[in-house]
Amino acid sequence: MSKPVRCLAPLLATILLSISSQQALSQATPEGQTVPLNGIEMYYESVGEGEPLVLLHGFTGTGADWETIAEEFSAHYRLIIPDLRGHGRSTNPSQQFTHRQSALDVFALLDLIGVDRFRAMGISTGGMTLLHMATSRPERVEAMVLIGATSYFPEQARVIMRRSSPDSMTTEQLEREGRAHSRGLEQARELSTQFHAFKDSYDDMNFTPPYLSTITANTLILHGDRDGFFPVSIPVEQYQAIPNSYLWIVPNGGHVPLFWSEEGRQMLTWVLLPFLAGEWG
Repeated sequence: MSKPVRCLAPLLATILLSISSQQALSQATPEGQTVPLNGIEMYYESVGEGEPLVLLHGFTGTGADWETIAEEFSAHYRLIIPDLRGHGRSTNPSQQFTHRQSALDVFALLDLIGVDRFRAMGISTGGMTLLHMATSRPERVEAMVLIGATSYFPEQARVIMRRSSPDSMTTEQLEREGRAHSRGLEQARELSTQFHAFKDSYDDMNFTPPYLSTITANTLILHGDRDGFFPVSIPVEQYQAIPNSYLWIVPNGGHVPLFWSEEGRQMLTWVLLPFLAGEWG
């Protein structure tokens, strides 16, 4: 049976009218610390009070990528914002990265700080980490937002991965990327090598529709129709497979749409807060 189409047009119209009148909240100060788990040192920050909301960044990113929207969301939730394995201030002695292991790391962090059931948002690799979490322990994920995430690596993504390596980047490019990470240029090279290795990965991201159908979390799938890595057919397949899901395709949106502009982040805030609160029906 086909699922009903949820139309966002009325909500978006309200958003566009309301953005101009949004008032800034006082700046919240996150508390950061590093904890040992699964053979690594994981850095994470926590800010706000209330129900837990886990925020997972994309590959080569860090938890700091969420700073621009953390202020608004911390007024409603206790935010838990880690640097994933090998990113930012978190270590990765194995020099390897899988989204399956990333999910185990995040679960270990949540167990350590006493968080059982939670809501979450993930961009790209963060969303892929959430797919592992929501399928392996569905009872723990209440709601999640997948932004530019994929169920598997299609050929068009593998083409980019084959072309991307430390040798294909200039020292200036690596240094610029390394500024976000504690070990700078060396860490940027490691992450580039790991991204290049995804070209040969077939068992890490391999979610079939029957497997996706085991997800019980309310799920919002946000994807750009011009995503250079993952074609729009993938989020459509996710929407058709995940029982309690909503699909938002952003016209003329690239990989991780809306997130990197101020107007886009304001729109995300106005859409995502009601969704996470369970106000969509």
